[in-house]
Amino acid sequence: MSPNVDLVIVFRTNSSSLSKQQAHDDARKAELQYSSLLHTLTEPGLRAVGRRGETQEQLLVLVSCPQSLLRTLANRERHSDFIYGLPTSILPTILTESASHPPLTPADRLRLVQTYITSTTSDGGLGIIPRSKEWDLVESVLGLHDHEFNEVWIRSWTTRQITSVKVEKIREQFGDSVALYFSFLSSYTRALVFPSLLGLPFYFLKKPYSPLYTTLLLLWSITFVEWWTIRERILSVRWGTRGSAKVEKHRVGYVPGFPWWKRELRMVASVPVIMFFGVVLAGLLTAIFVFEAFVTHLYTGPGHKYISFSPTILFVALVPSVLAIYHSSARKFTQWENHAHQSTHDASLTIKTFTLSAIVAYLGLALSAFVYVPFGGEVMQLVQVEVFGTGGKGWLGGMNGTWIGGRGAGVVNEKRATQGVWLTDVSHARRKLNPSRLQDQMFAYTVTNQIINTFTEIGLPYILRFIGSVRNGKGGNGARGVGGKKKRVGFEDEVVGRQHQEGGASPEKGAGVGAEKVGGENDKEEKEDREFLERVRSEVALAPYDLFGDYSEMVTQFGYVVLWSTIWPLAPVMALLNNFLELRSDAFKITHHNRRPLPIRTDSIGPWSESLSFLTWLAALTNSALVYLFHGDGAIGKNGNGSTTLETNIQINNTHLPETTVSHNTNGTKRDLLFKAVLIALAASHGYIIVRGLVRHLLEKIVWAGCKEVEEAERNSREVKGRYLESVAGSGVDVDVAPEEEEGKSFWGYDEGLDEIRRAVKDA
Repeated sequence: MSPNVDLVIVFRTNSSSLSKQQAHDDARKAELQYSSLLHTLTEPGLRAVGRRGETQEQLLVLVSCPQSLLRTLANRERHSDFIYGLPTSILPTILTESASHPPLTPADRLRLVQTYITSTTSDGGLGIIPRSKEWDLVESVLGLHDHEFNEVWIRSWTTRQITSVKVEKIREQFGDSVALYFSFLSSYTRALVFPSLLGLPFYFLKKPYSPLYTTLLLLWSITFVEWWTIRERILSVRWGTRGSAKVEKHRVGYVPGFPWWKRELRMVASVPVIMFFGVVLAGLLTAIFVFEAFVTHLYTGPGHKYISFSPTILFVALVPSVLAIYHSSARKFTQWENHAHQSTHDASLTIKTFTLSAIVAYLGLALSAFVYVPFGGEVMQLVQVEVFGTGGKGWLGGMNGTWIGGRGAGVVNEKRATQGVWLTDVSHARRKLNPSRLQDQMFAYTVTNQIINTFTEIGLPYILRFIGSVRNGKGGNGARGVGGKKKRVGFEDEVVGRQHQEGGASPEKGAGVGAEKVGGENDKEEKEDREFLERVRSEVALAPYDLFGDYSEMVTQFGYVVLWSTIWPLAPVMALLNNFLELRSDAFKITHHNRRPLPIRTDSIGPWSESLSFLTWLAALTNSALVYLFHGDGAIGKNGNGSTTLETNIQINNTHLPETTVSHNTNGTKRDLLFKAVLIALAASHGYIIVRGLVRHLLEKIVWAGCKEVEEAERNSREVKGRYLESVAGSGVDVDVAPEEEEGKSFWGYDEGLDEIRRAVKDA
């Protein structure tokens, strides 16, 4: 039977220093800190023992919490919950295994022990904080997977319907934060059924930019976001976590006594930095967009078939670098803000990070919708004039024709030699514009990108682990997280060392002891220990699980659906199909490619709710503008004579017509049309506020008011308070009778009321 291990602490023994003296000093430091670590863990009653890690520079400290200490931690948490008013159905008495005191779930046990170890000493913890100044050799703290539960969970995802997976079971294993994510993902997936069914007829009837579809889509998005805010409140009441921020431990590195206004000023100070990076990123993306949409189509020289790959190369080479610099700055600014709790710290960092991620996700579609389609011909002509010029006067105009001319007359035909490297014919260049660019982009974002993301989450980790195992000399087995022969030798040596410590065989004879020892029970125990430690080492090698990436993916997808699906009504269908697989792939990723998530007590999905609300507001603006620009006669913009003035670039089907049909006042008409679109978007913004208020009011009455979870929580709260008052009812206060009260007894001993009433009756 495997030992009962609650947590594993990863400890680094050596540094990468080359100096012999420095290596000796580092070893001495590691010895002192490791001894201090074991003493800090075992002094309050925890069990802790060290084992070798994946490499020689790594130690794994296995920690187990005895039941007596666990009772104390659980009772201390219940006392805190009771004092701060969190929902509870039991009094904070000593924890016992009874009907009134249900046993702790695996997630609660793991959270209590992990919080106790990593909390600051001022919050009643041991203060073992990974990578802190005092514990700089402690790399991380992790829990071990319950493989039996993982297998059942994965099997239930793959063989049953979505509704068969109980979110409470997920919460029992992984805690509130992971359970809330899967509850959100499952609810969002079900909600996508309505826009999917709504979009199918509009797609097959070829009715993009439909006002009816857009209106119903906006109503759906507002309703879903407002419903989810109530749904997470109900879940927090059911799980007893509503208001959990009141009992949250202080964040590591928090400086006490920090005034709130100074923190607010520091948060405001980060806004110019965000704006600066936003402008830089937007400028870079716009330049890549112009290069991809216009310049690549104007180049007709050698290798023109391959120049279309250059925008992708530029994007991969530049955009991640800018984002990496920004993310580093965002982390430093968030640390500088000195948040008291980890939840507010993470919320601030999430908002900063997702802001630029949204720019990367949506700017390309915005440029196509509001620049490429209305002004594609003008931009193409501007690029020709300013960059390539006429008569060789542009930036690259001198190259046009000279390069091919120098190649020899026999190499190219006369037409190609006359045309040159760059396309200079204006009407021909306009025909290069792609009338279905918006639809192509939506397909790429909602289908192609989702396939790539799924491969990155599921398939790529296997490849990376295989490469890493080959580099470490372990063969292909490392891809499954199981070591090869080299690691097995370490296990046998470990058993020999333990025997030597217990007075058994000497190390010199230990080479064959582990394999040749006779004794059924001991051999079985040693085999189980080896297999268990092998599993521990394989899980330590996995990457920590981070909810940010999964939430960011789903919120970004929600933005594609509500912001741009009026362009391509099949977007909700693609999102629904993707999420059906995402539910399974995320579960598989957690159980196979990541460490076990450490449970976090929370009552909401945090800043992601605000992000969803912001996207619904932005959808009201963009959809109203898109419908006005591209739907029906309003998109064409007829003048007083009935002749079209905008048919060059904006038609119902977004067809680009030749330049010969353009009237002299086309640009002015387009500017007027865009100005009206801005006014309509502003009006839609005000309409959104009214509709959201109405939907919120109705959902509060329908969903929240009278909810059985809320009524049960209120009833339990009253019962708990009543039992508490009963328990202290005997603690009365003894009060001595004052002398003046004895003197006034005669005044209070006679009442005249009845005599007066009887006298009045007689007189009548």
